[in-house]
Amino acid sequence: MNTATPSSAPAGTSADHVTITPSILYFGTPVVLLSTQNEDGSFNLAPMSSAWALGQVIVLGVGAEGQTASNLRSRRDLVISLPSPDQWPAVEQLAPLTGRTPVPVSKRGDFRFEPDKFAAAGLRPEPSELVGPPRVAECPLQLEARAARVQLDVSGRFLIVEAHVLKVHADPRMVVPRSQHIDPAKWSPLIYNFRHYYGLGPELGHSFRSQTPRQSP
Repeated sequence: MNTATPSSAPAGTSADHVTITPSILYFGTPVVLLSTQNEDGSFNLAPMSSAWALGQVIVLGVGAEGQTASNLRSRRDLVISLPSPDQWPAVEQLAPLTGRTPVPVSKRGDFRFEPDKFAAAGLRPEPSELVGPPRVAECPLQLEARAARVQLDVSGRFLIVEAHVLKVHADPRMVVPRSQHIDPAKWSPLIYNFRHYYGLGPELGHSFRSQTPRQSP
Protein backbone atom coordinates (compact mmCIF):
# COMPACT_ATOMS: atom_id res chain seq x y z
CA MET A 1 0.00 0.00 0.00
CA ASN A 2 1.43 3.35 -1.06
CA THR A 3 1.28 6.13 1.50
CA ALA A 4 1.96 9.78 0.78
CA THR A 5 5.11 10.95 2.52
CA PRO A 6 6.96 14.26 2.27
CA SER A 7 9.56 14.18 -0.48
CA SER A 8 13.12 15.29 0.10
CA ALA A 9 14.07 18.71 -1.23
CA PRO A 10 17.35 20.58 -1.68
CA ALA A 11 18.36 22.97 1.07
CA GLY A 12 16.65 26.31 0.77
CA THR A 13 13.52 24.95 -0.91
CA SER A 14 10.13 23.96 0.43
CA ALA A 15 9.72 20.34 1.57
CA ASP A 16 5.91 20.37 1.56
CA HIS A 17 5.46 17.98 -1.39
CA VAL A 18 4.34 14.37 -1.07
CA THR A 19 5.14 11.40 -3.27
CA ILE A 20 2.04 9.88 -4.85
CA THR A 21 1.18 7.28 -7.50
CA PRO A 22 -1.78 8.58 -9.54
CA SER A 23 -3.75 6.09 -11.63
CA ILE A 24 -3.95 8.65 -14.44
CA LEU A 25 -1.95 11.71 -15.52
CA TYR A 26 -4.63 13.80 -17.23
CA PHE A 27 -3.36 16.99 -15.65
CA GLY A 28 -5.49 19.37 -17.71
CA THR A 29 -5.68 18.93 -21.48
CA PRO A 30 -8.36 19.89 -24.03
CA VAL A 31 -11.08 17.44 -24.98
CA VAL A 32 -11.40 16.68 -28.69
CA LEU A 33 -13.90 14.63 -30.65
CA LEU A 34 -12.31 12.45 -33.35
CA SER A 35 -14.32 11.56 -36.44
CA THR A 36 -12.98 8.61 -38.45
CA GLN A 37 -14.38 6.35 -41.15
CA ASN A 38 -15.36 2.74 -40.47
CA GLU A 39 -14.65 -0.09 -42.89
CA ASP A 40 -18.30 -0.15 -44.05
CA GLY A 41 -18.27 3.57 -44.90
CA SER A 42 -20.09 4.73 -41.75
CA PHE A 43 -18.39 7.02 -39.26
CA ASN A 44 -17.12 6.71 -35.71
CA LEU A 45 -16.99 9.55 -33.20
CA ALA A 46 -14.81 9.28 -30.12
CA PRO A 47 -13.88 11.66 -27.29
CA MET A 48 -10.28 11.83 -26.17
CA SER A 49 -8.08 14.20 -24.22
CA SER A 50 -4.50 13.37 -25.18
CA ALA A 51 -3.94 15.95 -27.90
CA TRP A 52 -1.39 18.68 -28.44
CA ALA A 53 -0.17 20.80 -31.34
CA LEU A 54 3.20 21.12 -33.05
CA GLY A 55 2.76 23.82 -35.66
CA GLN A 56 0.28 22.39 -38.17
CA VAL A 57 0.55 18.88 -36.70
CA ILE A 58 -1.72 17.58 -33.95
CA VAL A 59 -0.28 14.71 -31.91
CA LEU A 60 -2.95 12.37 -30.59
CA GLY A 61 -2.87 9.46 -28.17
CA VAL A 62 -5.66 6.92 -28.66
CA GLY A 63 -6.32 3.53 -27.13
CA ALA A 64 -4.85 0.82 -29.33
CA GLU A 65 -7.87 -1.50 -29.05
CA GLY A 66 -10.61 0.98 -29.96
CA GLN A 67 -12.42 1.60 -33.22
CA THR A 68 -10.62 4.91 -33.77
CA ALA A 69 -7.26 3.13 -33.71
CA SER A 70 -8.53 0.43 -36.05
CA ASN A 71 -9.79 3.05 -38.49
CA LEU A 72 -6.63 5.16 -38.47
CA ARG A 73 -4.42 2.17 -39.14
CA SER A 74 -6.01 1.77 -42.58
CA ARG A 75 -7.93 4.99 -43.31
CA ARG A 76 -5.89 8.07 -42.44
CA ASP A 77 -8.50 10.84 -42.84
CA LEU A 78 -9.92 12.30 -39.63
CA VAL A 79 -11.53 15.40 -38.18
CA ILE A 80 -10.53 16.86 -34.82
CA SER A 81 -13.45 18.86 -33.42
CA LEU A 82 -13.01 20.84 -30.22
CA PRO A 83 -16.12 21.30 -28.06
CA SER A 84 -16.75 24.26 -25.80
CA PRO A 85 -17.14 23.85 -22.03
CA ASP A 86 -20.95 23.89 -22.15
CA GLN A 87 -20.87 20.84 -24.43
CA TRP A 88 -19.44 18.55 -21.76
CA PRO A 89 -22.74 16.61 -21.36
CA ALA A 90 -22.56 15.52 -25.02
CA VAL A 91 -18.94 14.44 -24.51
CA GLU A 92 -19.93 12.45 -21.45
CA GLN A 93 -22.72 10.77 -23.42
CA LEU A 94 -20.01 9.45 -25.76
CA ALA A 95 -17.62 8.41 -22.99
CA PRO A 96 -19.07 4.91 -22.25
CA LEU A 97 -19.65 4.04 -25.92
CA THR A 98 -17.47 2.12 -28.34
CA GLY A 99 -17.80 1.72 -32.08
CA ARG A 100 -16.02 -1.62 -31.95
CA THR A 101 -17.85 -4.93 -31.94
CA PRO A 102 -17.33 -7.19 -30.22
CA VAL A 103 -16.44 -4.84 -27.39
CA PRO A 104 -12.68 -5.14 -26.64
CA VAL A 105 -11.83 -7.17 -23.55
CA SER A 106 -10.34 -4.13 -21.81
CA LYS A 107 -13.65 -2.24 -22.19
CA ARG A 108 -16.14 -4.96 -21.30
CA GLY A 109 -18.38 -4.16 -18.38
CA ASP A 110 -17.84 -0.40 -18.68
CA PHE A 111 -18.57 0.26 -22.36
CA ARG A 112 -21.33 -0.71 -24.78
CA PHE A 113 -21.33 -0.90 -28.56
CA GLU A 114 -23.03 2.00 -30.34
CA PRO A 115 -22.98 2.21 -34.16
CA ASP A 116 -24.35 5.80 -34.39
CA LYS A 117 -22.47 7.89 -31.90
CA PHE A 118 -23.48 11.23 -33.40
CA ALA A 119 -27.14 10.46 -32.70
CA ALA A 120 -26.35 8.99 -29.28
CA ALA A 121 -24.70 12.26 -28.23
CA GLY A 122 -27.29 14.51 -29.91
CA LEU A 123 -24.67 15.89 -32.30
CA ARG A 124 -24.97 16.62 -36.02
CA PRO A 125 -22.41 15.47 -38.62
CA GLU A 126 -21.42 18.20 -41.08
CA PRO A 127 -19.65 17.27 -44.36
CA SER A 128 -15.95 18.02 -44.55
CA GLU A 129 -14.32 19.62 -47.57
CA LEU A 130 -11.04 17.72 -47.90
CA VAL A 131 -11.49 14.49 -45.94
CA GLY A 132 -14.14 11.79 -45.73
CA PRO A 133 -15.16 11.86 -42.04
CA PRO A 134 -17.61 14.61 -41.06
CA ARG A 135 -17.08 17.50 -38.70
CA VAL A 136 -19.13 17.93 -35.52
CA ALA A 137 -21.40 20.81 -36.50
CA GLU A 138 -21.92 22.08 -32.94
CA CYS A 139 -18.20 22.37 -32.14
CA PRO A 140 -16.84 25.92 -32.56
CA LEU A 141 -13.45 24.70 -33.82
CA GLN A 142 -13.02 21.89 -36.36
CA LEU A 143 -9.77 20.65 -37.92
CA GLU A 144 -9.79 18.50 -41.04
CA ALA A 145 -6.63 16.38 -40.94
CA ARG A 146 -4.79 13.37 -42.30
CA ALA A 147 -2.68 11.04 -40.19
CA ALA A 148 0.89 11.14 -41.48
CA ARG A 149 2.28 8.68 -38.93
CA VAL A 150 0.53 6.08 -36.79
CA GLN A 151 2.55 3.93 -34.38
CA LEU A 152 2.33 2.16 -31.04
CA ASP A 153 3.69 3.90 -27.96
CA VAL A 154 6.30 2.23 -25.75
CA SER A 155 3.67 0.56 -23.57
CA GLY A 156 1.84 -0.99 -26.54
CA ARG A 157 -1.48 0.22 -25.12
CA PHE A 158 -1.85 3.38 -27.16
CA LEU A 159 -1.38 4.61 -30.70
CA ILE A 160 0.51 7.84 -31.22
CA VAL A 161 -0.99 9.61 -34.22
CA GLU A 162 0.68 12.56 -35.92
CA ALA A 163 -2.08 14.27 -37.89
CA HIS A 164 -1.34 17.01 -40.40
CA VAL A 165 -4.07 19.67 -40.34
CA LEU A 166 -5.39 20.45 -43.82
CA LYS A 167 -8.16 22.96 -43.09
CA VAL A 168 -9.44 24.84 -40.03
CA HIS A 169 -13.09 25.79 -39.57
CA ALA A 170 -13.88 28.31 -36.81
CA ASP A 171 -17.03 29.92 -35.50
CA PRO A 172 -16.70 33.50 -36.85
CA ARG A 173 -17.70 34.92 -33.48
CA MET A 174 -14.38 33.79 -32.00
CA VAL A 175 -12.14 35.05 -34.81
CA VAL A 176 -10.39 38.42 -34.49
CA PRO A 177 -12.03 40.60 -37.16
CA ARG A 178 -10.10 40.92 -40.43
CA SER A 179 -7.49 38.42 -39.26
CA GLN A 180 -6.61 34.72 -39.26
CA HIS A 181 -6.39 34.58 -35.46
CA ILE A 182 -8.61 32.99 -32.83
CA ASP A 183 -9.53 35.54 -30.17
CA PRO A 184 -8.45 33.87 -26.90
CA ALA A 185 -10.99 35.95 -24.96
CA LYS A 186 -13.83 34.41 -26.98
CA TRP A 187 -12.65 30.81 -27.17
CA SER A 188 -12.44 28.50 -24.22
CA PRO A 189 -11.66 24.80 -24.71
CA LEU A 190 -13.27 22.08 -22.65
CA ILE A 191 -10.52 20.85 -20.31
CA TYR A 192 -10.33 17.28 -18.99
CA ASN A 193 -8.57 17.67 -15.65
CA PHE A 194 -7.98 14.36 -13.81
CA ARG A 195 -11.27 13.02 -15.27
CA HIS A 196 -13.26 16.13 -14.38
CA TYR A 197 -14.52 18.73 -16.89
CA TYR A 198 -13.48 22.38 -16.67
CA GLY A 199 -13.37 25.54 -18.74
CA LEU A 200 -10.80 28.34 -18.60
CA GLY A 201 -10.72 31.15 -16.05
CA PRO A 202 -9.97 34.84 -16.70
CA GLU A 203 -6.81 35.78 -18.57
CA LEU A 204 -3.75 36.17 -16.37
CA GLY A 205 -1.34 37.46 -19.00
CA HIS A 206 -0.02 36.61 -22.43
CA SER A 207 3.20 35.45 -24.06
CA PHE A 208 5.57 37.92 -25.69
CA ARG A 209 4.98 35.89 -28.89
CA SER A 210 1.21 36.47 -28.87
CA GLN A 211 -0.22 38.02 -32.04
CA THR A 212 -3.44 39.11 -30.38
CA PRO A 213 -3.69 41.94 -27.85
CA ARG A 214 -3.97 41.40 -24.12
CA GLN A 215 -7.50 41.84 -22.83
CA SER A 216 -8.29 44.90 -20.71
CA PRO A 217 -8.95 44.20 -17.01
